Amino acid sequence: MNHRMNLRRLGRYGSHRRAMLGNLAASLFTEGSIITTVTRAKELRRVAEKLITKAKSGTLTDRRLVIARMPHKAAVTTLFNDLGPRFAERHGGYTRIVKLENRVGDAAPMAVIQLVE
Repeated sequence: MNHRMNLRRLGRYGSHRRAMLGNLAASLFTEGSIITTVTRAKELRRVAEKLITKAKSGTLTDRRLVIARMPHKAAVTTLFNDLGPRFAERHGGYTRIVKLENRVGDAAPMAVIQLVE
């Protein structure tokens, strides 16, 4: 039974998983879209949408919380200067996941996660 199981472990221990999701979020914010597996994309969506919501207010406290979660200076400045004002009128749903064909090497289901215009 999967009672109270609210996250995907992704085959990693906790600190490695948080670091990986922070790196994926930084790449998503700087590039605009990334190609990854479907499971990682679904877990990244949870992280990225919370970070964008914090960037919408733009306070110093929120900036420090985002830096603690994603310590990439270029991604944080892009998030607060560009993406926060861009999504100011939107109430969630900042990302889109589009499924692609399976990866050639191991047939893992792939997807592209991108920011919504």
